[in-house]
Order: sequence, then structure tokens, then C-alpha cells
Amino acid sequence: MQNLSVNRRTFVAGTAGLGLMGALAGCSGGDEGAAGSGDAASGAFKLGGIGPTTGGAAIYGNACKNGAQIAIDEIAAAGGDVQFEMNFQDDENDAEKSVNAYNNLKDWGMQMLMGTTTSTPCVAVTAESNADHIFTITPSGSSTDCIGGQPDADGNVATPRKDNVFQMCFTDPNQGAASAQYIAEQGLGSKIAIIYKNDDTYSMGIRDTFVTKAEELGLDIVSESTFTEDSQTDFSVQLNDAKNAGADLVFLPIYYTPISLILTQANQMGYAPKWFGVDGMDGLLTVEGFDTSLAEGCMLLTPFVATADDEATKAFVSTYEENYGETPNQFAADAYDCIYVLKQAIEQSGVTSDMDASEICDGLMEAITSPDFSYTGLTTAGEAATWSDTGEVSKQPMGMVIQDGVYMPLDA
Repeated sequence: MQNLSVNRRTFVAGTAGLGLMGALAGCSGGDEGAAGSGDAASGAFKLGGIGPTTGGAAIYGNACKNGAQIAIDEIAAAGGDVQFEMNFQDDENDAEKSVNAYNNLKDWGMQMLMGTTTSTPCVAVTAESNADHIFTITPSGSSTDCIGGQPDADGNVATPRKDNVFQMCFTDPNQGAASAQYIAEQGLGSKIAIIYKNDDTYSMGIRDTFVTKAEELGLDIVSESTFTEDSQTDFSVQLNDAKNAGADLVFLPIYYTPISLILTQANQMGYAPKWFGVDGMDGLLTVEGFDTSLAEGCMLLTPFVATADDEATKAFVSTYEENYGETPNQFAADAYDCIYVLKQAIEQSGVTSDMDASEICDGLMEAITSPDFSYTGLTTAGEAATWSDTGEVSKQPMGMVIQDGVYMPLDA
């Protein structure tokens, strides 16, 4: 784990400037399949993308697809030797379908992969891309098993290091430990409850390191309860356990759809603790039929705040809203950054689009792990991000709170 120091100043630092191009070349918002700049000039790198564009997690996959497309179109508008043709495949947040999508992309001639969007499919797909030696950067697959080689709390390594795979997002351990540290430093709760999903790699990974860090910091965890994919409609047992234990803060290392139900049911039973989530909470305000007033005051850890006032963020948000009719979330920003990281690594390594995927992978791996490689973008909190040979990104987290129906940076 890296960059776990999240004092009040660094936790809310704004994103850094990244010269966004004003002119865009025919943005393809997207039908699935090959989507690049117009017909994609010959010599463009063939970039695969995978994520859910339909189903319950579609908000994440579509955000990644759209954020990446904005970057691809900017690069095309600017000209230059590095261009991309993207083929983005829907996996419906299903591991088997994700592997099928990966094989479709291989048949298409994919030379590098941005994906997958969600952790469980990402674990399955990166096993394939590692065997094929295809360079992979995931915008949001945060499980340590996506990159492999990471020991658990007992020091055991379940998945060997996949040396071709790198993350743009924080790892689950990073999110869990940083959340515990921030809650402790700011005195946000004296008694903590945790509700997590025990059949989800993402949720369990964050929960485990949150608990480890909380114990180290002396946080009092008074209630822990779980749910599964088949039981995420009724949270009365979990909420009553937290309420009866006197929890004044509930940590939610889960995605936004069950969070919306938890908040609704807590309100119905008159339970109003503080709520603290991680990047999976992003999207809460978009749930159909959800009373967004119940989200007021919810806090979450994230690498991106759409309301930040730096020029790069404002330009990205403006373009995204114009093209797609909604405000981008951190998944879109991470995918946007992935494209520029790829561009920078291509330029630094000198690989060309006439090389095969394995040769390109060698060059990009060497570039991104070199001591002189760093990247400053939308999701790096104003500081340069770097990558080690573990595949983890080292960058600063930020926090935001929902106020008046919008996400706002936590006050300094």
C-alpha cells in the first residue's frame, strides 16, 4: 500500500491541471465495437476496452467508455504520431462474459487493454491478458487480485503477480486503510458499524484492510454485518444490529445501489448515523426513484471531484456533460487518465503500432515502471502519480461529501 497519509489538507487537494484540448474530433459516444476518431487513421494503436454498458453496473462501464473516448478524441484533434482506435465490449459485470469479450477483442487484433471496469471480471480477464502478454491498465478494477502478487493480512499471496497489469485506481487495501485513517484523524465516529457484501471481492478487500487499520488506530467497531447478491433488498437486520450497538458512523465498502436501499430503510426506522463510503458510492445520486435528500452528508473517498475548480477538471466536465448529458463520475476520470498514461508510455518507450502486442507490452511495462515516469492528471490530486513493479498506482486520495444534492470537496 502506498500514500496512506491522508491528513486534512492532502485529503481534499484539488485535481491537477492537464491541458485538455478545446477542439474535439467527431466524438463517438458510442455504439459498441470499434470506436475511434472517425475511421481511425492507419497506424492507430488498437485499444480494447471492457466493462458493463448494460445491467446493474452499467453506470460504471459507460462512464469508463465515455471518459476514454473523450481523451481519444482530444488526442486525435491534437494530431501527432500516437493515435488510438478503441473497441469497447460489454461484459454486464459478469466474469464469464468478460472473458468472452476479451477473446472477441483478441480476434479483432487488440494491442493493449483498458479494463476491465469492475473487479471480479477484471480478475478473470487479467489472468488471460497475462498469459497472452498484452499490456493492461484498469481504470477501476481495484482488487489486489487484478494485479496479483499482493499478500493478504496473513501474508499469503493468493494470486501471483501479473506483471503486465497496472491500476489507475486505488487498490482496495488502500481505500480501506485510508478511510479508517481519515475517520480516526477527524473524529467522525466513536462507534463504527460496517455493512459489507461477503460474496464480492471488491467489498471484502476494502473491509479487511479497514478493520486492520481501525484496530491499529483504536477505532471501536461495534457491529459488522454482511449481505450477498441474493439478499441485497432487505437490510433491516444489518441496520438494527448497528443501531442497537450504538453505532454513530456506518462504513459502507459497497456499491451505490444497495447503499440507496440502506439509506432509505434507515430513514424509515429513524436511524441517522453518519455514512462513509468509498468509490463505489459514486453514482448514488443517479439511482432511479431514490430520495436524494437522504444522501445529504454522506462522505466518500474518491480520486476525483467533478466540482473542483481547476481548469482541467472544468474542461473535462464541460465536455462530458455536452457529449453525454450528465456529470462524469470518478470512473470516467480514471478512464480518461488511462488513455493519457498509455499515450505517455508509448511516447517514452518508442513502441509503434506495427509491433505485435507482446512487443508493445514489453515497452510499456518498462516505461511505466521506470524511475523517470510520472503522470499528473484529473485523478492525481495535483501531485504526480507513479507506478511500481507491483502494478499499484501511488497517488493521493481525496474526499467529498454530498451537499445540496451535489458532490463537494470536504472542507479543509
